Amino acid sequence: MAENHKNRLNSASNLPRTTRRRFSHSEKLRIVEAADRCTKPGELELLRREGLFSSHLANWRRWRLRVHPTLAPKNKPPTESQIRHEKERLERENARLRLKLEHAEKLLALQKKMADILDAIDRDERQSSGGKLA
Repeated sequence: MAENHKNRLNSASNLPRTTRRRFSHSEKLRIVEAADRCTKPGELELLRREGLFSSHLANWRRWRLRVHPTLAPKNKPPTESQIRHEKERLERENARLRLKLEHAEKLLALQKKMADILDAIDRDERQSSGGKLA
């Protein structure tokens, strides 16, 4: 049994040692930019094609932000549901502001009426006192 174990060790030591793949800066940038242009399924296909894990991509995106901040990706366009939610939020806000404006206009009209009433009272007092105020 010990001889069998030695044979396995000898056969394993005779195999060529594999080295880790190393990616140049340009290769990393190329892959990260290609992934940024992809949709989620396309990104997964890219990772399979390049033989990478998603953690590589996440690390390389952080690396890109550190080393090349000007190459940071532009924001992706909003999805249909994001657009719909934003539209609904804006419509609710618009309705709320219209109601607030309507209340403010009513208060302003009330203030104008009160000012007219006070002016009329003041005129009546002047006329009744013969134009003299105390």
